[in-house]
Amino acid sequence: MSETMKYNTKNYDYLIVGAGPYGAIFAHEAAKRGKRSLIIERRAHVGGNMYTHKEHGINVHDFGAHIFHTDNKEVWDYVNQFTEFNGYINQVVANYKGELYNLPFNMNTFYQMWGVKTPEEAAAKIEEQKVAAGLSGIPKNLEEQAISLIGTDIYTKLIKGYTEKQWGRKATELPSFIIRRLPVRYTFDNNYFNHRYQGVPVDGYTAIFDKMLDSDLIDVQVNTDFFSNKEDYLAEFPKIVYTGMIDQYFNYEFGELEYRSVRFESETFETDNKQGNAVINYTDAETPFTRVMEWRHFDKKGDDNKTIITKEYPQDWDRTKEAYYPVNDTKNSELFKKYRKLADNEKTVIFGGRLGNYQYYDMDQVFNAALKAVEKEFKD
Repeated sequence: MSETMKYNTKNYDYLIVGAGPYGAIFAHEAAKRGKRSLIIERRAHVGGNMYTHKEHGINVHDFGAHIFHTDNKEVWDYVNQFTEFNGYINQVVANYKGELYNLPFNMNTFYQMWGVKTPEEAAAKIEEQKVAAGLSGIPKNLEEQAISLIGTDIYTKLIKGYTEKQWGRKATELPSFIIRRLPVRYTFDNNYFNHRYQGVPVDGYTAIFDKMLDSDLIDVQVNTDFFSNKEDYLAEFPKIVYTGMIDQYFNYEFGELEYRSVRFESETFETDNKQGNAVINYTDAETPFTRVMEWRHFDKKGDDNKTIITKEYPQDWDRTKEAYYPVNDTKNSELFKKYRKLADNEKTVIFGGRLGNYQYYDMDQVFNAALKAVEKEFKD
């Protein structure tokens, strides 16, 4: 170390690596308890993948659509301290080679696909296709799980191509639990989520983080890479909250965990309605993007005759790209256990967030995990 207290210049109690929701909540709660934190963030902004910016009066989600949805009243009340939500309900449309279907799978979808009009007819059609596919017992992979839930036709048109684009591998090679997140309903209900509390913040997500981090006890440094000076940081700070990739922290000692990455392409149009819906999924295998978001439909705000759409392209991850989605298959789960064991021995480091715990978390789950970590840290 070239000089004493090179980074911990203010007697910080915590160094927080990453200014996403987990790190921001921890810093906010620590400040309420009189603890001082320095947050360092590799990107140029706070908020992690929840970051939004305003353009032409439209709140643009820079890293894909983020709709807050939860049944956890504690989490809902917590986030509402920092913002007002607009009550947006996500009603996704699927485009399969020009054919349009409602998502998630419900009676509208079944009518559009088969012409059936009652729950009994829909259930019979699904059961008929499940039997024809020869499925019995516990589904061994995503394909079997999907056909068991909604039949061969819907799987082929609305799941197979989309999912294989999203994850970069065949549906037969993916674990069955991935598809369980999607509701299947025998009602005419297009609400994508089953949760009681849903919405998008009226001022965008970044406003939440600006309020959360507005404290004399919190300092934020963006464009700062923890790994440029990892050993100095570890030596100088009494406690570290780390929300980056757990395998990177340990210098990929057991090899790389697998992730999926995403890239986004945005375009502005001289209209106030380009596609007629906030989210349209493109479910065929040939279309290179998975979905298209039209941001002004999320909160019905924006300048006259302006709209912004963003296309989302899944891609393979490497160390030059952002890691968005952990690939929680058996191989990676076993590898993660090795890193988790190393992490448990790091007594002055708290590992958190989607990447620190190698888990596919929704936003409310990250909020909940951060609040639990705070509760554990300050239990005395």
